[in-house]
Amino acid sequence: MPRRHIHVTGAAEDLRAALRALRTRMQVPAGFPPAVLAEAEAAAASPRLPDHDATDIPLFTIDPPGSRDLDQAMHLARRTGGGYRVHYAIADVAAFVTPGGAVDEEAHRRVETLYFPDEKIPLHPPVLSEGAASLLPDQTVPALLWRFDLDADGRQVAVDVRRARVRSRRRLDYAGAQQLIDAGTAEEPLALLKTVGTLREALEVERGGVSLDLPEQEVVETGTTYTIVYRAPRPVDGWNEQISLLTGMAAADLMIAAGTGILRTLGAAPDGVEKLRRSAEALGVDWPHHVSYAELIRSLDAAANPRHAAFLLDATGLFEKSAYLPFSDGVLPDALIHAAIADEYTSCTAPLRRLVDRYVGELCLSAVAGQAPPAWVKDALTKVPEEMARGRGKDADRQSMDVVEAALLKDRIGRDFDGFVIDVRDAAMRKGVVHLREPAVVGTVTSARRLEQGKPVRVRLMKADPADPGRDKVLFEHVPE
Repeated sequence: MPRRHIHVTGAAEDLRAALRALRTRMQVPAGFPPAVLAEAEAAAASPRLPDHDATDIPLFTIDPPGSRDLDQAMHLARRTGGGYRVHYAIADVAAFVTPGGAVDEEAHRRVETLYFPDEKIPLHPPVLSEGAASLLPDQTVPALLWRFDLDADGRQVAVDVRRARVRSRRRLDYAGAQQLIDAGTAEEPLALLKTVGTLREALEVERGGVSLDLPEQEVVETGTTYTIVYRAPRPVDGWNEQISLLTGMAAADLMIAAGTGILRTLGAAPDGVEKLRRSAEALGVDWPHHVSYAELIRSLDAAANPRHAAFLLDATGLFEKSAYLPFSDGVLPDALIHAAIADEYTSCTAPLRRLVDRYVGELCLSAVAGQAPPAWVKDALTKVPEEMARGRGKDADRQSMDVVEAALLKDRIGRDFDGFVIDVRDAAMRKGVVHLREPAVVGTVTSARRLEQGKPVRVRLMKADPADPGRDKVLFEHVPE
């Protein structure tokens, strides 16, 4: 989706009410029970600090402006004799959460942090997730400290993870980090993020992986107006993501070698490429047959070209739904690979916001130590992946954006728009999904004629109701030529 601002005027209170109603329908918890808050307060006052002291490493964080639930901090340096050393600290939630306790049980109910345009519903009480357990600057906190030794090409040659006390020195946001790197004024640990990140991106290309660099779609409130902001990813976003991917792949390898763990897998949809080629043709995206999907994705510029943006949105349909697969006693699941990453992978870098990461961290610590995982981890090995499958993060994102888009369009009923059919939903080919050229809105379209996936269409807005409890808050009708 292209980078631009879309204003929703005269509907701010209606929109807030619709978002509150959405959370009610989703049965999103309004707060934490008193017992959970009390236990969290006590844990924040007396965390289980590890013996190993790594507070001499000048870690830094890169997160969106205003974020306080900081899961990761890093430091990069050159190795004597060539190559690089990366330290990557991950918040140690297990140092604060007692298995079977009130905070733990509540986290199993919530599974993950939910993000809405006007409010965040955290996985853990803020006294932990935005306070004592967060890698905020200038506070000593427990962490899982990963250490990666990389060669001159960025390939991993050694890995270690241990519990440690850490102390972040600097808190950066993406724009600030990019500005320092571009200006040549970044200190070496930050400047090396570009070096190492670029090397890791080259290795991603080599193994056939691909990152979908979709511009972020953010909803912000400015006075009485809500604005949808589309921000094209900066290079530093990708370099930062490469460190997280490095950790997730290393964690998967450690658990596979140990014979017990949880993998995150992703398969390719059987007819995904064929559909995408039709979509590319309709959108005027040049896709020669000798060019692979990964090569094409890397050549597109969603920020500058709306057709590329529409295609990238459609490209997310190439893959099937991801899954968390547990294994034990050396019996590995049949499907090991995450298709987009083109390697074994797991989630482990966001334990403040995602339940499974706490368990994966413990499994990796045990693997490095050559020990059996703690009983509380083994007991939950099957339960946690099942719980993650019930997570509602993506549903909250989708429904929130449906509400905002309906509010954006509610005063335009009866107007015509140009767009592209990005999906056809029924056997009669009379109902599908349309992506408008302008504004960047996705909605259901019905037609008296057959719809063709990937084809341009003229549509008329028939409905835009942010308060509608159903799925089709925005509804278009095909206008035949």
